[in-house]
Amino acid sequence: MKNAVTRGRPVLTRHAEAETCADPSSVMTLLADSDSTSHGFTSYRSTFTEGAVGAPAHFHTKATELFFVISGSLQVLVDEEVTILETGDFLAVPPHTPHAFAAAPGWEADVLFVFTPGMGRFDYLRLLGRVMRGEADAKEIAASAERFDNHYVDSPVWQAALEASA
Repeated sequence: MKNAVTRGRPVLTRHAEAETCADPSSVMTLLADSDSTSHGFTSYRSTFTEGAVGAPAHFHTKATELFFVISGSLQVLVDEEVTILETGDFLAVPPHTPHAFAAAPGWEADVLFVFTPGMGRFDYLRLLGRVMRGEADAKEIAASAERFDNHYVDSPVWQAALEASA
């Protein structure tokens, strides 16, 4: 007897039909959430205005987070090192690795994010947008750490980098 191969369904998200979440400094285009697909990934695209702070220092316990810079420049923290990703650069951050990101000083950034294995993160992104717009309390983010596998940490290195670029 041959081994049965299970195929997932292809995922197609048309740009014109994709949900977006916006806050004062970025727009997130929601592409594929693992809750609604048979695939082991979640993906979204974020465009950051100049000076936009993407995410404070945090880590994930289950997922590897992939970054691909479509255009512009993204400043990132990985462990205790801050570097700049340029157009076309790719970064994979494994589980339990502290990281953070923001538009690089003087730049905008357009970035594709992928989480694998995926987990439902679109509700988290929607919550972030509501908090940034003042429609929800930031305490809701802290309360959702386990649900969305997003664990915030203190990073003096990241704080210093942000202050230097301000």
